Amino acid sequence: MANDTERSFDVIVIGLGPGGEHVAGTLAERGLSVLGVDRRLVGGECPYWGCIPSKMMVRAADALAEARRVDGLAGSVGQVTADWSVVAKRIREEATDTWNDQVAVDRLTGKGATFVRGTGSISGPGRVDVDGTAYTATKGIVVGTGTATVVPGVDGLADTPYWTNHEIIEAAELPASLVVLGGGAIGCELSQAVARFGVDVTIVEAADRILAYEEPEASDVLRTALEADGVTVLEGVGAEKVRHDGSSFTVHLADGSTLTAEKLLVAAGRRADPAAVGLDRVGVPEDARTASVDDRCRVTDGVWAVGDITGRGAFTHVSMYQAGIVIRDILGDDGPPAEYAALPRVTFTDPEIGAVGMTEKQARDSMADVRVGVTPLGETTRGWIARAEGFIKVVADAERGVLVGATTMGPAGGEVLGALAVAVHGEVPVDRLRSMIYAYPTLHRGIEDALGRLA
Repeated sequence: MANDTERSFDVIVIGLGPGGEHVAGTLAERGLSVLGVDRRLVGGECPYWGCIPSKMMVRAADALAEARRVDGLAGSVGQVTADWSVVAKRIREEATDTWNDQVAVDRLTGKGATFVRGTGSISGPGRVDVDGTAYTATKGIVVGTGTATVVPGVDGLADTPYWTNHEIIEAAELPASLVVLGGGAIGCELSQAVARFGVDVTIVEAADRILAYEEPEASDVLRTALEADGVTVLEGVGAEKVRHDGSSFTVHLADGSTLTAEKLLVAAGRRADPAAVGLDRVGVPEDARTASVDDRCRVTDGVWAVGDITGRGAFTHVSMYQAGIVIRDILGDDGPPAEYAALPRVTFTDPEIGAVGMTEKQARDSMADVRVGVTPLGETTRGWIARAEGFIKVVADAERGVLVGATTMGPAGGEVLGALAVAVHGEVPVDRLRSMIYAYPTLHRGIEDALGRLA
């Protein structure tokens, strides 16, 4: 049985997603005694069910779409035959080791950290309980427990074998038909990907439009693209009842219509649970949806949080960014505080959507004089050559003369976003951006045109 010394560490990290693992491993390398705790897989959602395997799906689906675009551009390739087994094999063997995290565990412990698989919860200041075993942290506790799929309270849904992103990522075979509850980034990405492999997909979005968080122009362009891929997009209507008869799902919608499909994917968002990890015992309200943190990612003295649970953006890059700040703070190193005004995000549909900072609506709700410039990608030289769908949109605070937000939609929209993310983060004056030389005939040259249309 372990003694009190063996159960005492400098830092305890609960939740070993990308940010938590980075904190634990780096602090251990710097000589601190670190305990990492996770009830699931070390590395978290991203490498096993999120960014990495889903983008393998997206890349494969995009390759199919590109092959089908040869007609009208370069000749004819005949019939394109999709084979999901190739994608499933890559996900299983290359990305996830069949959902075995031994490599990640070895990577963490190889840096000097101790790993315990179990459910960790803060039991008091400097104290953590892991499945009944008590541990103490002399320097602090870091929480990075992420989020879980939100399951809507639709009548009958909980009693059915619905899919989440986990089941669809793990699927060795795809269904013939699929209903997707939720038209956010996850729902749209996965819907388009499997539709290109021949699945009959219907998206059900209760909000007025898919991708409701993004610019309306992005929703419009993506809806058209999805429909071109055979996806049925239903907006402004929610599911009221779900039934499963042993072989198929029936979804009853609020407008009185019904849908039938072999599988049902729930992609209605994700939610953190601060109380589940004991943050209510150190001052976070029991009913809080996120854990508020300061510009050093501190929840309170001796407790830090990183990633989705902070409510600063459900993205791996935010978690890693915050992890760096926490590491410096625990080690007593100076460094810049956290800033989120230029928070970037990408939806990996085709066309791809990159966004940074505020949308036009967010800016108009908070600023007196907002100017907006929009350039359709097809009106740019490179966009016209490529027959590219999409646009570049910039949002400026006219009083300060700087950009506060931007959206880039098109081929490699996330990559084109890079220049605008720098502009928003650095508060580069619009006049200075207009005076730049933009390489011709690149897609990012459309930024210059969008700046010229600010009005």
